[in-house]
Amino acid sequence: MFETYVILTKTDTTVGFLSQDAERLTSIKQRPPHKHYIRAVDSLYTLKTMVRVPAAHKRRIRRSKRTTFIMPNTHSYRIIHDERHLLLLSRMKWAYTTSANLSDHSYDENFAREHADVIVEPLGSAQHPSDIFKLGHVTVKRIR
Repeated sequence: MFETYVILTKTDTTVGFLSQDAERLTSIKQRPPHKHYIRAVDSLYTLKTMVRVPAAHKRRIRRSKRTTFIMPNTHSYRIIHDERHLLLLSRMKWAYTTSANLSDHSYDENFAREHADVIVEPLGSAQHPSDIFKLGHVTVKRIR
């Protein structure tokens, strides 16, 4: 049901688009198609169905809030703990998430409203983005 919708909502970190269709997000944001999106997941269980989580990092991932992890397979994931965002995500299990703006531009609410299929109110304002860590099998490197 939600697979092709682009949803505009306040995520756990900022105002952004959610969708399970990466191609639609790429065309809306005018972003290079080779770049990966962050996948927001509703639980560690869902994450473990998508990617092998290194055993050394399971506790770190489970307890982190507002943190994105780049796994050894180079794809990015964030487990959502924010209750409001989790209500929507629990129905989808996972979704690609990205800021609601053109690539390399600042947030513009008019642009975001024009390109969204579904808008979840209230939107609020843009905040700082999530922290990003790149995980190796043993190592951790801070990206942002």
